[in-house]
Amino acid sequence: MNNYSKPAHYYERPAAIELIRTMAKQPLTAKQDQTLHNLLRSPADSKDAFIIKPAGEFLDMADSPAESDMLFGDFWYEGELCILFADTNVGKSILAVQIGDALSRGTPFERFAMKKEASTVLYFDFELNDRQFAKRYTSELHGQHQFGPNFYRVVFNPDATGERKFASYHHYINNALENALIASGARVIIIDNITCLRSGTQAAASAIGLMQKLQTLKNQYGLSILVLAHTPKRNPARPVTRNDLQGSKMLLNFADSAFAIGESQAKTGLRYLKQIKQRSGSQVYGAGNVCLCEIIKPYNFLHFEFAGPGNEADHLVHYTEQHRQSTEERITQLHQQGLSLRQIAKNMSISFSTVFRVVKRLGGEVEGIK
Repeated sequence: MNNYSKPAHYYERPAAIELIRTMAKQPLTAKQDQTLHNLLRSPADSKDAFIIKPAGEFLDMADSPAESDMLFGDFWYEGELCILFADTNVGKSILAVQIGDALSRGTPFERFAMKKEASTVLYFDFELNDRQFAKRYTSELHGQHQFGPNFYRVVFNPDATGERKFASYHHYINNALENALIASGARVIIIDNITCLRSGTQAAASAIGLMQKLQTLKNQYGLSILVLAHTPKRNPARPVTRNDLQGSKMLLNFADSAFAIGESQAKTGLRYLKQIKQRSGSQVYGAGNVCLCEIIKPYNFLHFEFAGPGNEADHLVHYTEQHRQSTEERITQLHQQGLSLRQIAKNMSISFSTVFRVVKRLGGEVEGIK
């Protein structure tokens, strides 16, 4: 007699899967077909990975769904995991704090629709130290800005010792995020920025893992999440696209929406907001209708002031101008290396007169040239 017993890690395949496998080899009997039909319609076990129902039942469940509230106009809707990305020092953190403060008060922006009910907001600030943060929201004349009572800033605890209890830094951060949500009861969180939560050499994989976890938390607790991310140094002659997201544009696959802050090349200090991805709404702020804005601090609150619409193309370095700048930089570089004007012209395949004009205009030595 065979005393073989199934090992502890062995699991029976669900009956529905066995029937589907049988169906792939041969037609099911009438009894088997009815059994499969009943299994697919029966409530899923809470431990199952998948819920299988006829598509029509999902429509019945979502009968007359309520529209999601806008949290920041068409850029970010309630219940979404949204990414805001831009180059360093363009103003991501400034805008994120401004959005969080407004949501905590239930006070809409002047130009953007916003949920009017005050929300508890957790702003995870991994960018600024306490002094830098205070400098942005205080002034000698007007004192401290009074943040909304439901707006909470969250920073790393330098004395924390809990990381050693977890298998990895990734698991430690995920657990800490969930604990903060449970303790605060917040349903709106802002993470500034995702780069600071990466660990190890596999930065992109770590960021993707975090985005997956955030999607899980979003669905589990009914959250609205705004994640800030950087762009690497980019070509100012090209429009902002999803390819500019640092680390991996794969991150956008886990986001419901995304928008970016671009820096105008036409006017110093001018920025623009541009939608990159949207699911809940429509694309209102595309390349032909970006939202122009500037950063100001008239009192004690550093913030974005929104102007009218604009065309992104008007705020890019035009190719001819970019080419001129690049040519001048290369000529200057070769001239400083000691090459003669004729050697520079030959090296760059341009006319001698062009090299002469650039060097002369930039104050270089052109003696001996007739």
